[in-house]
Amino acid sequence: MAFYQILFSPTGGTARAAALLAEGMGETAAIVDLCDPTFVPAVFQKGDVCLVAVPAYGGRVPALAARRFGACRGNGARAVVVAVYGNREYEDTLVELQDLAEAAGFTVAAGVAAVAEHSIVREFGGGRPDTEDAAVLRDMGRRMRRLLAEKNAGTPVLPGNRPYRECHLMPIGIHVSGDCTGCGLCAQKCPAGAIDPSAPSLPAQESCISCMRCVAVCPVGARTVDPTKIAALKEMIGPACRERKENHLFW
Repeated sequence: MAFYQILFSPTGGTARAAALLAEGMGETAAIVDLCDPTFVPAVFQKGDVCLVAVPAYGGRVPALAARRFGACRGNGARAVVVAVYGNREYEDTLVELQDLAEAAGFTVAAGVAAVAEHSIVREFGGGRPDTEDAAVLRDMGRRMRRLLAEKNAGTPVLPGNRPYRECHLMPIGIHVSGDCTGCGLCAQKCPAGAIDPSAPSLPAQESCISCMRCVAVCPVGARTVDPTKIAALKEMIGPACRERKENHLFW
């Protein structure tokens, strides 16, 4: 059996949650990075186990992650699907990820909803996964390891709706300040290839998916979100983010 983490984690929160689950499972995983601009679809084998983790974007699987994961071939490998959300809601992310996995030839064994810091309004879920989350996610990993050892484990019923909710994401304008040194790291790391490597100080192109990776990786903090856009988003989703949300395991 080979163990893989299939990740779409532009700012690192999804990867941290997945790493804690994998730690509880007691497995060393090879990473399949759906954020890699040069991504090549992976092929798996029956007997492999894949931890498939994506962030919830407006309650859905990010479209770019869906396309890249959907191009992989499961060939009967077992999958644990993970929706990571910024202390708001994950809505239809898990069922969409389950459907993508099954269409690609995976057998879904379990689902997890995990909380991480919101990638744009960082005070929502700030610092998560925290110490409490870490203990919970490791325990979930241990429980999943036992589940995966059962040959006749059934298919989980995951929360969400079919048809999926319509995804209406607020466009986030990334501002580039005069501090930009032109190093090009943002262009190199952009999952959507939305930044011109020959002119990284220019705003991203229309293919930008507002994943915030360029903001996260800029070594001098030259890329920021328009404060008025953050304020508007905070007002829109704030009521749903005030109370601490928890992690959930479904099998």
